[in-house]
Amino acid sequence: MEDFQRVAARLRTLVLFRAVTDDPVVRAFLALCDAGKEGANVRAEKAAEFICALFQSTDDLSEYICNLVLADENAYIRRAGSDTLTACFRDALPEELHTLQMLCDITPDDVRRFTGSTLPLPAWQCTARDLAAIYGDRLEHIHETGYGMFASYPMFALKDGKITPVKHPDGQRLSDFSGYALERSRVIANTEALLMGNPCNNVLLYGDAGSGKSSTVKAIANEYYPKGLRLIEVKKSELFFLPDILDELAANPLKFIIFIDDLSFVRGDSDFSALKAILEGSVSGRSRNVAIYATSNRRHLVQESMADREGDDLHLQDTIEELTSLSARFGLQVTFSKPDKALYSRIVCDLAKQYHVEMPENLLLQKAEAYALRHGGRSPRAAKQFIEYTAYCAEKV
Repeated sequence: MEDFQRVAARLRTLVLFRAVTDDPVVRAFLALCDAGKEGANVRAEKAAEFICALFQSTDDLSEYICNLVLADENAYIRRAGSDTLTACFRDALPEELHTLQMLCDITPDDVRRFTGSTLPLPAWQCTARDLAAIYGDRLEHIHETGYGMFASYPMFALKDGKITPVKHPDGQRLSDFSGYALERSRVIANTEALLMGNPCNNVLLYGDAGSGKSSTVKAIANEYYPKGLRLIEVKKSELFFLPDILDELAANPLKFIIFIDDLSFVRGDSDFSALKAILEGSVSGRSRNVAIYATSNRRHLVQESMADREGDDLHLQDTIEELTSLSARFGLQVTFSKPDKALYSRIVCDLAKQYHVEMPENLLLQKAEAYALRHGGRSPRAAKQFIEYTAYCAEKV
């Protein structure tokens, strides 16, 4: 009983990992410790609540506490990520990890002895974990793993202006694609410069619908996730949040792509000025850990009409330059055009191998051409839709 009281007292004096005490499993453990002077049946009830809280996630207490520690975004790890640690922080860490290790090592037998009850209580697994070593490894590789929510997910979106994980992200990989190798290589090279901390450009991927612009960006995010790349999708209507987001990310040890999909504006759009003010030819002048990648079906992002060019504006040329200047602020512009027949055929054949579609090539390409004609012309998207439909039909036979 004395050991439990000592663990509880140490948990309540955590500073760096203070947020851990708000976790439901840790709260249930503290409630169990507080019941030390109660009867055996009351202690058994509190123990059952503790085990129930644990079983909501796992049956391994050591694993649970270890993941809780690694997921905690605290002052220590933020300072470690920005290389601003002081002696006070370094001195506090070992003691706090030792406290959490004590919780990590509690066994079902320890709890049974503490309750003193003869009522049956389920056991949990006890997998040995060295928290100090594990946390030290996390700190050593913090530029690849990150901390907090960024350590667990590759893609994020905004919810009420707050960065929120996408729990079921698109899993596309670069190896899934066929064709457009030159176009993708330019985006990949820019991304690798970002990851190395070198000057890199904001990127505009523009061209025909269904040519793989958005898929390229998401696949790059998945490919380079282990190397410290994260993607945050921002909708056009959310652009006014960008200054705050950039400030929030500036000191983070990871690298980020701010992804704006299907970008275009109409004249007088208030979001136009917001993005224009943020964009520069290169992100190196601001923060070396963020780049903006946008996709659009048009190179000039602001829709123009003949009236814009033939109207009664006294400074017509200035107006035209204003409308076309936004795309010029993307230092790298990559064009994705509709594939010709040869490239479309190669994409279809490569996808057929991926999806294990068995059909004579001549018949396959004939059907693929007919599908493209019915669905707006040749494109990688049309090829994928055709192959997925064909594979589905084959399974039904």
